[in-house]
Amino acid sequence: MASELAFALINPYTIAKSRTGGVIGRLMSRTGLELAAARLYGPSRKLSEDYAESLRSEHPDPEIGRMLADYVSRTYTPEAETGHARRVMLLLFEGENAIQKVREATGHIRANWNGGETIRDTYGDYIMDPDGRVRYFEPAVLVGPTIERAAKVLRLWAAHAESDGGLIDAAADVPAGDEGVQSTLVLLKPDNFRFPSVRPGHIIDLLSRSGLRIIGVRKIRMTVAQAEEFYGPVRAVLRDKFRQIVARQAGETLNRELNLEVSEDLKALIGDHLGPLAGDQQFEEIVRFMTGHRPSEVAETDKAQVGSEDCLALVYKGISAVEKIRSLLGATDPAKAQPGSVRREYGHDIMVNAAHASDSPENAVREMRIINVARDNIQEWVEKYYGSK
Repeated sequence: MASELAFALINPYTIAKSRTGGVIGRLMSRTGLELAAARLYGPSRKLSEDYAESLRSEHPDPEIGRMLADYVSRTYTPEAETGHARRVMLLLFEGENAIQKVREATGHIRANWNGGETIRDTYGDYIMDPDGRVRYFEPAVLVGPTIERAAKVLRLWAAHAESDGGLIDAAADVPAGDEGVQSTLVLLKPDNFRFPSVRPGHIIDLLSRSGLRIIGVRKIRMTVAQAEEFYGPVRAVLRDKFRQIVARQAGETLNRELNLEVSEDLKALIGDHLGPLAGDQQFEEIVRFMTGHRPSEVAETDKAQVGSEDCLALVYKGISAVEKIRSLLGATDPAKAQPGSVRREYGHDIMVNAAHASDSPENAVREMRIINVARDNIQEWVEKYYGSK
């Protein structure tokens, strides 16, 4: 069966209630599909109205089409009073029979939502009065029921990817002002994407305890050049750190294997010679882990090529964002992290520790520039599968 590209739009209410991680976890683990791309939108009135009209006029069930169209018109358009956008997250999933798998994991609009089997069972509401009228309706996510509908909807959203998507830092429910408000980067590392699982969603759920708002998201594969720049400040730290490690281990090894007592001066000399080399090797392993390639094995002309390892970049905004996120991630060494922290729950060692977070507002700016979370990659995926028209 040929590969398909399916989508899920996480609604503003679902995002505002910090249910994003739960939705992502369900979609990845229950479909077995690859998360191909992700982008945050602040839909303009034009995009919202065009999407609503397509639902109203083209849905196979006219009543459901009208209900969905009314919902989009009410919840996706910017606030009437302030003009502030509302946050909507577009996820793309790739794989065999992707449309049906995403639709089944999401559940039907009129499902009896009381069991938790589907996303709408858990996060949606469909409440009717005794006379059969719908009193309250929250579908949690919107998806494309057929390839034809998915193609049309995705072409529409791809056309607005640049104008309406990126870093949505002035949305209606995002903190404003300069008093303690920060933006910070979180990078979910490749160990979360070895196979489709709930891990990325669970980590996002853990980070929701911060009370911060997601203002940007992008699925990426880092280039070697990006990884070298991103982790560049770590290289000097590693070279210095391994001076001490090599000095101590060299002394212990010589004493154990050759029964030689090594002076502190000689240990320091060995550390000075071999420590930087060991630090450089560790740096190479970090880049390999993040990209799939060691820098020393890649020609300079090839370092800008996309790597083979998946990561998910998220930008959070709010009061003391840097401190809150780093506290929830836990210590760099998972063995030293607090119970319940991301790294204690999902980390393996200092390098394979589930996620990275910026350690200062200044580094957040530098890292977001390198990763370029605002850059669109929705259009290229949509054109690959469905063309631009």
